[in-house]
Amino acid sequence: MTSTETSIETSAGTAPGTNTVTQGGAPPAEPAAGDRRRWFALAIVMTAAFMDLVDVTIVNVAIPSIRRESGATFSQIQWITAGYALAFAAGLITGGRLGDIHGRKRLFLVGIGGFTMASALCGFAANPEMLVAARILQGGMAAMMVPQVLSIVHATFPAHERGKVFGLFGAVVGLGAVMGPLLGALLTEWNLLGLEWRPIFLINLPVGIAGLILGSRYITESKAPRALKLDLVGVALVTLGLLMLLYPLTRGRELGWPLWGYVSMGGALVVLGALVAYEKRKAARDGSPLVELSLFKVKSFAGGIAVQTVFGVALGIFFLVWTLYMQYGLGWRPLKAGLTGIPFSIAVSTAAGLSVQKLVPRFGRKVLQAGALVMAIGVLLYLWESGHYGLSIAPWQMALPLVVMGVGMGLIVAPLTDAILSEVPREHSGSASGLISTVQQMGNALGLGLVSVVFFGVIDDRLAEGAQGPAAGAAFVDGFQHALGWVAVVMGVIFLLMFALPRRSAQHVEGAAGETAAPEAAPEKEPALTV
Repeated sequence: MTSTETSIETSAGTAPGTNTVTQGGAPPAEPAAGDRRRWFALAIVMTAAFMDLVDVTIVNVAIPSIRRESGATFSQIQWITAGYALAFAAGLITGGRLGDIHGRKRLFLVGIGGFTMASALCGFAANPEMLVAARILQGGMAAMMVPQVLSIVHATFPAHERGKVFGLFGAVVGLGAVMGPLLGALLTEWNLLGLEWRPIFLINLPVGIAGLILGSRYITESKAPRALKLDLVGVALVTLGLLMLLYPLTRGRELGWPLWGYVSMGGALVVLGALVAYEKRKAARDGSPLVELSLFKVKSFAGGIAVQTVFGVALGIFFLVWTLYMQYGLGWRPLKAGLTGIPFSIAVSTAAGLSVQKLVPRFGRKVLQAGALVMAIGVLLYLWESGHYGLSIAPWQMALPLVVMGVGMGLIVAPLTDAILSEVPREHSGSASGLISTVQQMGNALGLGLVSVVFFGVIDDRLAEGAQGPAAGAAFVDGFQHALGWVAVVMGVIFLLMFALPRRSAQHVEGAAGETAAPEAAPEKEPALTV
């Protein structure tokens, strides 16, 4: 690690007003220049995060075009979406830890470079088999890239500035949630240069290349201050356990929920239990576990991870059911459905910025709990409107419940990330970031699995009776309402789980007391070099 890197590592957690020096004794960089550099770095990693969020959903809208133009089978179509999700989820924890060991900047650049290359392979795929393989590679590269986003933020910005940063992160999440389907619809319907669906992948090329060039210039390297080794046994166990859990959840409905799927999910719990036991021994032996279990002793982290998991379930149910309801139940074109989500996106982005900068410092945990209640109210309002207007509902009539839901989500998503990471030592920020993204993916996969019960379980019986035209559309409306009822229940559970979070995260407690020092961290945080 160079002296400049050491200065960044130590100063990020040092109280303002303390003289921080590098190992070589050089004075720290000028604050103004440092500010410009790190805010450029923030813009770069946020753009990469947005690119990943969009890529998760952009494919769904283009599936009919992909199947028509490439001749893909239904099984291959499923793997085009599931392959990305599985590779992404299985690699997140490992990707985060690799950043701690080898450098977060280095892993970010490897990830964004590989993601860009995989996007090109997707866009120029000669057959469905190549597209499936490229999507799996794309998910694996995203798993290297995405955990570094929060890690770089956590290692670069002092605690008193992270609220503002996570507000921006929440805005990016809100935009990405609905921009994927909208962008996919636009690029597919425009059929640029006669390329059909291929621009949905090729659009990543200029963004990825720019991120690679600018990232190498503006992102400052950071890593764990003491030497860590990659826990290969832990990598094998966590990858196997997550695949055994997520694969049946991802493809269970299409395969008719076979017995082996339940056996696999049960076996996953055994494998993950073995992982916990092994990681405890690994931590005691050499202090280099893949999963830093000591993080779960931090109340804000443990409580926040539980909330994040269940919140992922709610989002997994809602976004899939919402898309099916508009396109298949109401018969809307993908572009019309995508445009309908714009009020939701704007509301999430606005509320996310407001919550962490203005509300959380004053009201603490109550802001997140208010968000859960507001989002539940929006869901119930949407449930009423869908039943009241039926198949004649218009996009503008959906605006109010979507805005209310968006405000609620914005009050949760940014402060929750801030709360989870608030007391995590920076040396473990990669592991923590990987865990945050992993449990969110697990929650989403569980939510997608539950869709077969809370949505398809309602409409399949109606469609099996031969319902067609308006009758079939009404079946989708009923299924949508049933699913929304479950989402409202899940939001109530999230409200209760939020009592496990601290009333205020560490930096806000200190801010309220008039202190400017960085928050007290858990044990093993690297000491600052001060004079």
